[in-house]
Amino acid sequence: MKKESTTALVSAFARVFHAKNNLQKIFDDRINLLTDDEYENIALNMTKGISFFNPDFKGDDNEALRWVVNHQLSPTPLGRTAYAEESLATAVTLGVTQYMIFGAGLDTFCLRQPDFSDKLHIFELDHPLTQSFKKNRLTEKHLDVPTNTEFLSCDFNDLDWENVLLNNGSFQKEALSFCTLLGLSYYLTPEAFERMIQKISHLLIKGSSLVFDYPDEFTFTDNASYRVKKQLEMASYGGESMLAAYSYEQIEQLLQRCGFAIYEHLNPSEITERYFSKHGSEMTSFENVNYLLAVKQ
Repeated sequence: MKKESTTALVSAFARVFHAKNNLQKIFDDRINLLTDDEYENIALNMTKGISFFNPDFKGDDNEALRWVVNHQLSPTPLGRTAYAEESLATAVTLGVTQYMIFGAGLDTFCLRQPDFSDKLHIFELDHPLTQSFKKNRLTEKHLDVPTNTEFLSCDFNDLDWENVLLNNGSFQKEALSFCTLLGLSYYLTPEAFERMIQKISHLLIKGSSLVFDYPDEFTFTDNASYRVKKQLEMASYGGESMLAAYSYEQIEQLLQRCGFAIYEHLNPSEITERYFSKHGSEMTSFENVNYLLAVKQ
């Protein structure tokens, strides 16, 4: 495994580009964990990629980059993070005191904590190489890790990865928890994803909650939209092929087997209405992406 995920770097770029270049913010994340070279290289590659994403595009390089970011890169990272953190804010009012970010990557929540975060103990969990990359980058950027945040290294392919949390003195098994798994379901087999949800379920008490996004059952079919097909190709070119897709019924049954009930589910049109249309944005949710909030029973 590489130290950094291409998907994580591109998602970080999309969030920062949006914050810097849009007056109306879908999600405002100005903390840039990319180096100048990383940012410029991604910008250049995406500008050059306009013919891949939109062969009929007419415009200059700046317009091309903006089109690629707004139509291809930003909608999912911005929308799902906005949804997750809105849900977290509500969960804290209901007594949640622990926030677990699974597959944290270059997530910046711990560095831009809102007022309600003083009630939280934050655990970022990711692969050891990814965690090392992120901690080194924070050092290079002279960014201090807040005292309520811990970075825990684990490989979710290990059969006993949950022991990293269970053996951590700060993790409270009897505390209400909120968990996010953003951008993970695409890259795990259905068996591996269910295994992960099951293990998370064993860590949580009743009333704890979980947010994730997932691709629908048409993702790998001829019925997928043009930009979904391009997203699949881009992921494959980056060495991170998408491996799974689900119907609502499949996700509902998977969660039931793991002791969760769906509390809220947003389909693409609902995501667009809630997070993009109200801001007058030209962005729309990807046609195959769904968000959900599930509660431990």
